[in-house]
Amino acid sequence: MTATSTAAATLHAASREALAAVELTLLDVLEGDAAAASTLGEELFAVVGLLEREVGLRRTLADSSTDPAARERLVADLLGGKVSAGALRVAGTAAGARWSSPRELVDGLESLGTTALLVGAERAGRLDTVEDELFRLGRIVADQTELEQVLANRTGDVAGKLAVVHELIGAKVEKVTEILVANLVEHPRGRQLVTGLEALAAEAAKRRERSVAHVISAGPLSAEQQDRLAGSLQRIYARPIALHLEVDPGLGGGLVIKVGDEVIDGSTTGRLNALRRRFSG
Repeated sequence: MTATSTAAATLHAASREALAAVELTLLDVLEGDAAAASTLGEELFAVVGLLEREVGLRRTLADSSTDPAARERLVADLLGGKVSAGALRVAGTAAGARWSSPRELVDGLESLGTTALLVGAERAGRLDTVEDELFRLGRIVADQTELEQVLANRTGDVAGKLAVVHELIGAKVEKVTEILVANLVEHPRGRQLVTGLEALAAEAAKRRERSVAHVISAGPLSAEQQDRLAGSLQRIYARPIALHLEVDPGLGGGLVIKVGDEVIDGSTTGRLNALRRRFSG
Protein backbone atom coordinates (compact mmCIF):
# COMPACT_ATOMS: atom_id res chain seq x y z
CA MET A 1 0.00 0.00 0.00
CA THR A 2 1.25 3.45 -0.86
CA ALA A 3 0.48 6.70 0.92
CA THR A 4 -2.82 7.35 -0.81
CA SER A 5 -4.98 8.05 2.25
CA THR A 6 -7.07 11.17 2.75
CA ALA A 7 -4.41 12.48 5.12
CA ALA A 8 -1.63 11.84 2.63
CA ALA A 9 -3.42 13.90 0.01
CA THR A 10 -3.04 17.00 2.22
CA LEU A 11 0.62 16.47 3.15
CA HIS A 12 3.59 18.23 1.59
CA ALA A 13 6.04 16.21 -0.49
CA ALA A 14 8.51 15.36 2.28
CA SER A 15 5.72 14.23 4.58
CA ARG A 16 4.14 12.09 1.87
CA GLU A 17 7.46 10.33 1.37
CA ALA A 18 7.84 9.89 5.12
CA LEU A 19 4.35 8.44 5.45
CA ALA A 20 4.91 6.01 2.59
CA ALA A 21 8.14 4.79 4.19
CA VAL A 22 6.63 4.36 7.66
CA GLU A 23 3.62 2.55 6.20
CA LEU A 24 6.01 -0.16 5.04
CA THR A 25 7.14 -0.61 8.64
CA LEU A 26 3.51 -0.67 9.78
CA LEU A 27 2.55 -3.35 7.28
CA ASP A 28 5.64 -5.37 8.21
CA VAL A 29 4.55 -5.26 11.86
CA LEU A 30 1.02 -6.32 10.94
CA GLU A 31 2.34 -9.12 8.74
CA GLY A 32 3.94 -10.62 11.78
CA ASP A 33 0.86 -10.23 13.99
CA ALA A 34 -2.33 -9.28 12.14
CA ALA A 35 -4.40 -9.97 15.26
CA ALA A 36 -2.71 -7.01 16.96
CA ALA A 37 -4.07 -4.50 14.44
CA SER A 38 -6.73 -3.04 16.74
CA THR A 39 -4.31 -2.64 19.63
CA LEU A 40 -1.70 -1.10 17.35
CA GLY A 41 -4.24 1.38 15.95
CA GLU A 42 -5.38 2.40 19.44
CA GLU A 43 -1.80 2.84 20.63
CA LEU A 44 -0.90 5.05 17.67
CA PHE A 45 -3.99 7.15 18.37
CA ALA A 46 -2.77 7.48 21.98
CA VAL A 47 0.59 8.73 20.67
CA VAL A 48 -1.31 11.26 18.56
CA GLY A 49 -3.08 12.44 21.70
CA LEU A 50 0.24 12.77 23.53
CA LEU A 51 1.75 14.87 20.74
CA GLU A 52 -1.37 17.00 20.57
CA ARG A 53 -0.94 17.87 24.24
CA GLU A 54 2.87 18.23 24.27
CA VAL A 55 3.76 20.94 21.77
CA GLY A 56 7.47 20.91 22.64
CA LEU A 57 7.73 17.16 22.15
CA ARG A 58 5.92 17.40 18.84
CA ARG A 59 8.36 20.00 17.59
CA THR A 60 11.38 18.06 18.81
CA LEU A 61 10.34 14.85 17.07
CA ALA A 62 9.62 16.68 13.81
CA ASP A 63 12.88 18.67 13.80
CA SER A 64 14.67 17.29 10.75
CA SER A 65 17.81 19.27 11.59
CA THR A 66 18.54 16.89 14.48
CA ASP A 67 19.92 13.36 14.39
CA PRO A 68 17.16 10.88 13.36
CA ALA A 69 18.62 8.21 15.64
CA ALA A 70 18.41 10.62 18.58
CA ARG A 71 14.73 11.24 17.86
CA GLU A 72 14.10 7.51 17.69
CA ARG A 73 15.87 7.01 21.04
CA LEU A 74 13.70 9.72 22.56
CA VAL A 75 10.58 7.85 21.47
CA ALA A 76 11.99 4.61 22.88
CA ASP A 77 12.71 6.31 26.22
CA LEU A 78 9.24 7.86 26.39
CA LEU A 79 7.12 4.95 25.19
CA GLY A 80 9.20 1.90 26.07
CA GLY A 81 7.14 -0.41 28.30
CA LYS A 82 4.00 1.68 27.76
CA VAL A 83 3.03 0.47 24.29
CA SER A 84 3.53 -2.74 22.33
CA ALA A 85 6.78 -3.48 20.53
CA GLY A 86 4.99 -2.97 17.21
CA ALA A 87 3.66 0.47 18.14
CA LEU A 88 7.07 1.45 19.49
CA ARG A 89 8.70 0.41 16.23
CA VAL A 90 6.21 2.34 14.08
CA ALA A 91 6.35 5.47 16.25
CA GLY A 92 10.15 5.34 16.34
CA THR A 93 10.38 4.97 12.57
CA ALA A 94 8.00 7.93 12.18
CA ALA A 95 10.12 10.04 14.54
CA GLY A 96 13.24 9.23 12.53
CA ALA A 97 11.62 10.23 9.23
CA ARG A 98 11.68 13.71 7.71
CA TRP A 99 8.35 15.53 7.98
CA SER A 100 7.46 18.93 6.54
CA SER A 101 6.07 20.16 9.88
CA PRO A 102 5.22 18.96 13.40
CA ARG A 103 1.55 19.02 12.48
CA GLU A 104 2.13 16.70 9.55
CA LEU A 105 4.00 14.26 11.78
CA VAL A 106 0.84 14.03 13.90
CA ASP A 107 -1.33 13.76 10.78
CA GLY A 108 0.87 10.93 9.57
CA LEU A 109 0.70 9.00 12.85
CA GLU A 110 -3.08 9.29 12.90
CA SER A 111 -3.22 8.06 9.31
CA LEU A 112 -1.04 5.10 10.29
CA GLY A 113 -3.37 4.29 13.19
CA THR A 114 -6.35 4.37 10.84
CA THR A 115 -4.53 2.17 8.34
CA ALA A 116 -3.69 -0.38 11.04
CA LEU A 117 -7.35 -0.64 12.03
CA LEU A 118 -8.61 -0.91 8.46
CA VAL A 119 -6.00 -3.52 7.56
CA GLY A 120 -7.10 -5.55 10.56
CA ALA A 121 -10.75 -5.28 9.50
CA GLU A 122 -9.83 -6.21 5.93
CA ARG A 123 -7.93 -9.32 6.98
CA ALA A 124 -10.82 -10.34 9.23
CA GLY A 125 -13.25 -9.97 6.32
CA ARG A 126 -15.09 -7.14 8.11
CA LEU A 127 -14.02 -4.09 6.12
CA ASP A 128 -17.34 -3.85 4.24
CA THR A 129 -19.18 -3.79 7.56
CA VAL A 130 -16.90 -1.13 9.04
CA GLU A 131 -17.35 1.06 5.97
CA ASP A 132 -21.13 0.73 6.11
CA GLU A 133 -21.25 1.43 9.86
CA LEU A 134 -19.16 4.59 9.53
CA PHE A 135 -21.34 5.89 6.74
CA ARG A 136 -24.60 5.09 8.55
CA LEU A 137 -23.36 6.68 11.75
CA GLY A 138 -22.47 9.81 9.79
CA ARG A 139 -26.06 9.97 8.52
CA ILE A 140 -27.45 9.44 12.03
CA VAL A 141 -25.33 12.24 13.47
CA ALA A 142 -26.18 14.54 10.56
CA ASP A 143 -29.89 13.99 11.19
CA GLN A 144 -29.65 14.60 14.96
CA THR A 145 -28.39 18.14 15.50
CA GLU A 146 -28.44 17.86 19.29
CA LEU A 147 -26.30 14.71 19.23
CA GLU A 148 -23.79 16.33 16.89
CA GLN A 149 -23.57 19.39 19.12
CA VAL A 150 -22.89 17.26 22.19
CA LEU A 151 -20.18 15.20 20.51
CA ALA A 152 -18.59 18.15 18.72
CA ASN A 153 -18.56 20.48 21.75
CA ARG A 154 -14.87 21.32 22.19
CA THR A 155 -15.39 22.52 25.75
CA GLY A 156 -17.36 19.42 26.72
CA ASP A 157 -16.03 16.68 28.98
CA VAL A 158 -14.15 14.17 26.83
CA ALA A 159 -14.99 11.22 29.08
CA GLY A 160 -18.65 12.18 28.91
CA LYS A 161 -18.59 12.37 25.12
CA LEU A 162 -16.88 8.99 24.86
CA ALA A 163 -19.53 7.55 27.19
CA VAL A 164 -22.19 8.85 24.79
CA VAL A 165 -20.38 7.20 21.87
CA HIS A 166 -20.16 3.90 23.74
CA GLU A 167 -23.83 4.03 24.69
CA LEU A 168 -24.80 4.87 21.11
CA ILE A 169 -22.75 2.25 19.28
CA GLY A 170 -20.91 0.06 21.81
CA ALA A 171 -21.54 -3.67 21.22
CA LYS A 172 -23.66 -2.72 18.20
CA VAL A 173 -20.81 -2.15 15.75
CA GLU A 174 -17.42 -3.61 14.94
CA LYS A 175 -14.71 -2.84 17.49
CA VAL A 176 -12.71 -1.12 14.74
CA THR A 177 -15.64 1.20 14.04
CA GLU A 178 -15.93 2.16 17.69
CA ILE A 179 -12.20 2.89 17.98
CA LEU A 180 -12.23 5.08 14.87
CA VAL A 181 -15.29 7.02 16.03
CA ALA A 182 -13.94 7.45 19.57
CA ASN A 183 -10.66 8.84 18.20
CA LEU A 184 -12.53 11.30 15.99
CA VAL A 185 -14.60 12.50 18.95
CA GLU A 186 -11.65 12.66 21.35
CA HIS A 187 -9.21 14.22 18.86
CA PRO A 188 -11.29 16.19 16.30
CA ARG A 189 -8.22 18.24 15.31
CA GLY A 190 -10.32 20.84 13.54
CA ARG A 191 -12.58 18.37 11.73
CA GLN A 192 -16.36 18.42 11.70
CA LEU A 193 -17.76 15.15 13.07
CA VAL A 194 -19.98 14.28 10.11
CA THR A 195 -17.25 15.19 7.62
CA GLY A 196 -14.75 13.10 9.57
CA LEU A 197 -17.06 10.07 9.59
CA GLU A 198 -17.63 10.40 5.84
CA ALA A 199 -13.87 10.64 5.27
CA LEU A 200 -13.28 7.48 7.32
CA ALA A 201 -15.96 5.63 5.35
CA ALA A 202 -14.34 6.78 2.10
CA GLU A 203 -10.95 5.64 3.42
CA ALA A 204 -12.37 2.18 4.08
CA ALA A 205 -13.78 2.09 0.54
CA LYS A 206 -10.46 3.22 -0.89
CA ARG A 207 -8.75 0.45 1.04
CA ARG A 208 -10.81 -1.91 -1.12
CA GLU A 209 -9.79 0.09 -4.20
CA ARG A 210 -13.33 1.21 -4.83
CA SER A 211 -14.83 4.63 -5.29
CA VAL A 212 -17.82 5.69 -3.22
CA ALA A 213 -21.18 6.74 -4.65
CA HIS A 214 -23.49 8.48 -2.19
CA VAL A 215 -26.97 7.53 -3.36
CA ILE A 216 -30.11 9.23 -2.05
CA SER A 217 -33.42 7.63 -3.04
CA ALA A 218 -37.04 8.40 -2.23
CA GLY A 219 -37.48 4.86 -0.89
CA PRO A 220 -35.35 1.79 -0.09
CA LEU A 221 -33.62 0.10 -3.04
CA SER A 222 -33.91 -3.65 -3.41
CA ALA A 223 -30.79 -5.80 -3.63
CA GLU A 224 -31.43 -6.23 -7.36
CA GLN A 225 -31.73 -2.47 -7.87
CA GLN A 226 -28.52 -1.89 -5.93
CA ASP A 227 -26.67 -4.44 -8.08
CA ARG A 228 -27.94 -2.85 -11.29
CA LEU A 229 -27.01 0.64 -10.11
CA ALA A 230 -23.53 -0.44 -9.02
CA GLY A 231 -23.01 -2.16 -12.38
CA SER A 232 -24.13 0.93 -14.29
CA LEU A 233 -21.87 3.22 -12.29
CA GLN A 234 -18.95 0.85 -12.73
CA ARG A 235 -19.42 1.03 -16.51
CA ILE A 236 -19.69 4.84 -16.39
CA TYR A 237 -16.61 5.38 -14.21
CA ALA A 238 -14.61 2.34 -15.36
CA ARG A 239 -13.89 1.22 -11.79
CA PRO A 240 -15.68 -0.61 -8.98
CA ILE A 241 -18.14 1.55 -7.06
CA ALA A 242 -19.26 1.14 -3.43
CA LEU A 243 -22.82 2.35 -2.78
CA HIS A 244 -23.63 4.33 0.34
CA LEU A 245 -27.41 4.48 0.51
CA GLU A 246 -29.66 7.06 2.13
CA VAL A 247 -33.45 7.36 1.98
CA ASP A 248 -35.11 10.77 1.69
CA PRO A 249 -38.87 10.66 0.97
CA GLY A 250 -38.69 14.38 0.19
CA LEU A 251 -37.11 13.58 -3.19
CA GLY A 252 -40.51 12.56 -4.50
CA GLY A 253 -38.95 9.91 -6.73
CA GLY A 254 -35.80 8.94 -8.60
CA LEU A 255 -32.22 9.16 -7.32
CA VAL A 256 -29.50 11.66 -6.49
CA ILE A 257 -26.03 10.18 -6.94
CA LYS A 258 -22.79 11.88 -5.91
CA VAL A 259 -19.44 10.44 -6.94
CA GLY A 260 -16.62 12.72 -5.84
CA ASP A 261 -17.53 16.25 -6.98
CA GLU A 262 -19.95 15.02 -9.65
CA VAL A 263 -23.67 14.96 -8.91
CA ILE A 264 -26.21 13.06 -11.00
CA ASP A 265 -29.65 14.36 -10.01
CA GLY A 266 -32.46 12.24 -11.40
CA SER A 267 -34.92 13.02 -8.62
CA THR A 268 -38.34 14.57 -9.13
CA THR A 269 -37.32 17.46 -6.87
CA GLY A 270 -34.10 17.96 -8.82
CA ARG A 271 -35.92 18.12 -12.14
CA LEU A 272 -38.46 20.60 -10.76
CA ASN A 273 -35.68 22.81 -9.40
CA ALA A 274 -33.93 22.68 -12.76
CA LEU A 275 -37.15 23.77 -14.50
CA ARG A 276 -37.63 26.62 -12.03
CA ARG A 277 -34.07 27.84 -12.66
CA ARG A 278 -34.61 27.64 -16.42
CA PHE A 279 -37.80 29.69 -16.35
CA SER A 280 -36.53 32.18 -13.80
CA GLY A 281 -33.45 32.75 -15.95
